[in-house]
Amino acid sequence: MKGYLLLLLLPLVLSLSQLSYASYNVTHLNTTVMLNSTGAAQVKEVLTVLVSSNSSIQQYSNARISLNFTLSQWQNLIGPMLTQHIVNPTTGVSEFNLLPGPIINLTGFHTAYIIMTYEVNNATMVNETSPRVFHYVFNDNVLNFEHAVNGEVLYPNASLTIILPQGSKVLSGISPLPDLPVVGASSDYQNSTQLTWDRGETLSHFNLQFTLQQSLQDEVFGFFSQVYQTLGVFLYIIIIALIAAFIMYTYYKAKW
Repeated sequence: MKGYLLLLLLPLVLSLSQLSYASYNVTHLNTTVMLNSTGAAQVKEVLTVLVSSNSSIQQYSNARISLNFTLSQWQNLIGPMLTQHIVNPTTGVSEFNLLPGPIINLTGFHTAYIIMTYEVNNATMVNETSPRVFHYVFNDNVLNFEHAVNGEVLYPNASLTIILPQGSKVLSGISPLPDLPVVGASSDYQNSTQLTWDRGETLSHFNLQFTLQQSLQDEVFGFFSQVYQTLGVFLYIIIIALIAAFIMYTYYKAKW
């Protein structure tokens, strides 16, 4: 009897779960990936959410001011598009922040902007091809949009923007061609530092390569940064020891 009752209640439960998503409709997703020279990326995602009922407006507002409302609870509320779309399968993401904005009334439509920011390691693979010249290949394994039969695809209501490090030179063979900026051929993107793919673009064979020539100042800074990462606090101990040795040497030399 209990099993029969559960079967009767199952359609009602499913309809209620679908209703929660139906009250929150993601009308647009913008994913911006800012690459840096180390191969990592800072990601900012903005979801435009249409809130379609008075009860949902109150529900969203209560969740927004709640201090213990978790990411999984927000995902259950908004739907599956509220997730990180640039993810390293090995290391995941770090420095994650979720910022649900207030509901605003735009010409009769109640809209909220939900912002996610986080960092991803190894968004590009880096290889030094000659002194101070580095070759970068975008790691398409970090893409986490819609998984179609033929591979990764942008949602019909989504855009992907990749911002390259300043001074980068895009290599030919970029695929698929970006929607912005509008140019004639792939070779014409070589001086572009911001590329955008829009609405339903196929990303299954995504290819983006660029080079970056490092300045001498950056090379010196990178060297000392690497030394610090390797030695850590022992670097300070070595510096202090050298200063102490110099002071003692100066003192005894002056004394004798």
